[in-house]
Amino acid sequence: MNKLDRRQFFRISFAATASSALLRAAPLLKAAQTSDPSRVLGANGDIRYAVIGLNGRGKDHLDAMRQVSGTRLVALCDVDRVVLEEALQKARDHGGRVQGYGDPRKLMESKDVDAVFIATPNHWHSLCAIWAIEAAKDVYVEKPVSHNVWEGRQLVDAARRYQRIVQAGTQSRFSSDVAEAIQWMR
Repeated sequence: MNKLDRRQFFRISFAATASSALLRAAPLLKAAQTSDPSRVLGANGDIRYAVIGLNGRGKDHLDAMRQVSGTRLVALCDVDRVVLEEALQKARDHGGRVQGYGDPRKLMESKDVDAVFIATPNHWHSLCAIWAIEAAKDVYVEKPVSHNVWEGRQLVDAARRYQRIVQAGTQSRFSSDVAEAIQWMR
């Protein structure tokens, strides 16, 4: 039997989680085509996505999503201009036409983005997610989603109010330590 190491399992789990969220978003995005002209999907019905925060987890999002058919990277955002330029160049080297932003609020104004992946420092997670939701974008946000219950409640309320899909990262559930603890509990 072929054994997966922890990194391989993590990559596969992340790609499955991210693509699952995007696949669930597809029917809502298609429905939005008829009701809101600004939500018309791009060529071939691709889900057009952006990544905010390009160090650490943001790089993982980019690598994983490159393998998901039916998606197209259209925008990158990072406050660090050097990091942003490196990521833009790499995306362009892969043949993408990608817009760069230093301010997530400016990215939210883009009508070319259907979904946003948020991999910023933790204290920005809820606020960026709410901005994206208010801008009619679906969201994948890294954990922790919020620092406190009130902040998390604002995010949930915004998702319900604007009828957007929000997926939170749960990768640690797949760590070997957690698996071992679950086994021990059984």
